Amino acid sequence: MLDLDFQGGTLRIRGLAKDAEPPPGAVWDPREALFRAMALDYARIVMWLKAAGTPFEDHARAYKQLEIEPKVVRKPFPHQIEAMRAWTDARSRGLVVLPTGAGKTFVATMAITARKRSTLVVVPTLDLLGQWHDVLAAAFGRKIGLVGGGYHEPEDITVTTYDSAQIHLDRLGNRFGLVVFDECHHLPSEGNAQAARMCLAPFRLGLTATPERADGKHDAYESLGIPQVYRRDITDLSGDYLAPYEIVRFEVPLSTDERARWEAERAIYINFLRQQGIRMGSPDGWSQFLMRASMSEAGRRAFDAYRTQRQLALAAPGKLDVLAGLLHRHRRDRVLVFTEDNATVYRIARDFLVPAITHQTKVKERSAILSGLSDGTLGCVVTSKVLNEGVDVPTANVAVVLSGNASVREHVQRLGRVLRKVDGKRATLYELVASGTGEESTSERRRQHVAYE
Repeated sequence: MLDLDFQGGTLRIRGLAKDAEPPPGAVWDPREALFRAMALDYARIVMWLKAAGTPFEDHARAYKQLEIEPKVVRKPFPHQIEAMRAWTDARSRGLVVLPTGAGKTFVATMAITARKRSTLVVVPTLDLLGQWHDVLAAAFGRKIGLVGGGYHEPEDITVTTYDSAQIHLDRLGNRFGLVVFDECHHLPSEGNAQAARMCLAPFRLGLTATPERADGKHDAYESLGIPQVYRRDITDLSGDYLAPYEIVRFEVPLSTDERARWEAERAIYINFLRQQGIRMGSPDGWSQFLMRASMSEAGRRAFDAYRTQRQLALAAPGKLDVLAGLLHRHRRDRVLVFTEDNATVYRIARDFLVPAITHQTKVKERSAILSGLSDGTLGCVVTSKVLNEGVDVPTANVAVVLSGNASVREHVQRLGRVLRKVDGKRATLYELVASGTGEESTSERRRQHVAYE
């Protein structure tokens, strides 16, 4: 009789000889004279043993079957039904890609109701930790556990952060039969992927609007138990299930003096790169630049030049003039202004007397600002990156991208912040680009998505 048990995020398989055929994903561990696999392989190993007719005792799983139904029955949208069907047909293991505002959280509650197993929801931020806790408590009317943000209170349904999952799943990884990875484009990074491997859950649901990663690691989803099973993009759902939208791009010229300074500073920066043989497009280009810039006075001057020419493009005074006009035009709307850096956030907050949210903003202050935007007390909020994902402000209908990086994901996320469906709502995203600078190519790269066609 074989025996399975869970230890430190791994499975131990006792009772097989060293020269026996190893279970899927298992390797021989000479320290204890047994086969060992990552907890991720639990479902494959159990199915393999059953298919072979091999008797075994399962001491690995510690999750429960729950008697659970939602407190309020709500009719799902067609795309949510399709997503659930695709996920179920894939043995309840897969990635569902839906745009922001299309109801990914409700898909998760449908999955929890269908599988009726102890469930762990993994999220990237403390804001989302609180949001998911409140949504699940309201949906199921039961105590929801928290692991992270100063709490360690696991329950049959628990919400945790990716960071906390890395720390605790070597001990808690067998307590859940279903794991939901929210914003799962975070999952393929090595620490998060290891947390996923330490989780025994046979049922797995990944949720994201933007699965692609610049580093190419989106190929790892399948090996982590969540192959893509369903996808709908913004253009598929706009108008019916998301707010209709338009995208307006402004090319903002630099003034004569700004142009002269930009060209002079950029020349210093580019000449240093050429002298040092640094290609910024290569994987180690940025690290090479930082290292060599620190080694000489010319290098430090080149780094200052890089920062100056970049700032002239990101926060050109002409952009602020355009922003002033847009805020006046949309003075009766709910506006989110996005920038690439916190310095520009605080400058806009000071010059336009609007509240700012950055990573330095305390949780209670952030909640108060977002509540004010939702109920109309506030008409505008300026932020850098912290609101790219996770924030839910259904009434926000205008986004102004003053500056950003070349990431397609970031640009789609910023558009998604204003697409939540509300009766009579039409969303607008404005993109402000400093003409004749590197921002033009940055803008082209981040618009490589069907939402911008």
